[in-house]
Amino acid sequence: MIITRTPYRISFFGGGTDHPAWYREHGGKVLATTFDKYCYISLRTLPPFFDHKYRIVYSVIESVKKLEEIQHPSVQEILKYFNLDEGLEIHHDGDLPARSGLGSSSAFTVGLLNAMNALSEKNSDSFNLAKTAIHVEQNLIKEHVGSQDQISAAYGGFNEIGFHQDGSFSLQPTTISKNRLYDLNSHLMLFYTGISRFSSEIAQSQIANMGNCFNQMNELFDMVDEGSSILRNLNVPLDDFGKLLHKSWIIKRSLSKKITNSIIDELYASTLSSGAIGGKLLGAGGGGFILFFVKPENQDELKKALPTLTYVPFNFENTGSQIVVNQPNGF
Repeated sequence: MIITRTPYRISFFGGGTDHPAWYREHGGKVLATTFDKYCYISLRTLPPFFDHKYRIVYSVIESVKKLEEIQHPSVQEILKYFNLDEGLEIHHDGDLPARSGLGSSSAFTVGLLNAMNALSEKNSDSFNLAKTAIHVEQNLIKEHVGSQDQISAAYGGFNEIGFHQDGSFSLQPTTISKNRLYDLNSHLMLFYTGISRFSSEIAQSQIANMGNCFNQMNELFDMVDEGSSILRNLNVPLDDFGKLLHKSWIIKRSLSKKITNSIIDELYASTLSSGAIGGKLLGAGGGGFILFFVKPENQDELKKALPTLTYVPFNFENTGSQIVVNQPNGF
């Protein structure tokens, strides 16, 4: 039995510039962190007593005899990639809902790759985990997804991630004091809207409109350095980070009509009148989780203003995908 634990991520600035359609021509950059909510993948070779060869348990249960019958796209492509002959049982458990803007799909892909590497006794360093996950999602599954989620899931931590025209990426852990990071964490509130969506569909509409949003995309790119500068400079009020989040959201929502809707817009407006300084929908948009920057003394008021939303306390983390159990099961 092998069990991996892979963190979800929060992307602050630069989202959209991590899509190959953009950074292959212009370069890209994001500021993002992982936090202490996780995707768990358990994997074992299947004992030879069943009619099926593969059993995959997630929001549905698949029991199939052939690899080609597997419906979960990431599972099918990863098992093809490793080309193993054994029967396998795979279970997915997540601390938070899927399709919610926290990089859950990539956390699943990275976690399963990590588990398969352990089963195959292959190297599982962060760079290769991220690179292979990007290959699986963009080239094998052919999803319209960016490249930041896989890297955050593999490495963990609070990072600036650069995307280069040759297709490579670079990662720079942010040089921010622990006290500043603690203060930032204490000003952030995460809520679940209850709206599930497929990020690749929203991202596809955004990609199709990138040619008409050159100035906005460059502004989002520049906000990465601006956000990092605010956090590093202790003489700059932390509230400026929240104001920058607000500015980023105003720009992001202009990139595609699918990024927001009247419900989200009304919700966001109500939070600004209840003490929030800024915020944004996480991921591609359309629903899922929404993040707000709120002074600690105003947070109770904000909770009261959002009685139908689920509040999720969290802390930053820096572990990345980990193998937490690796025990032979005897088959």
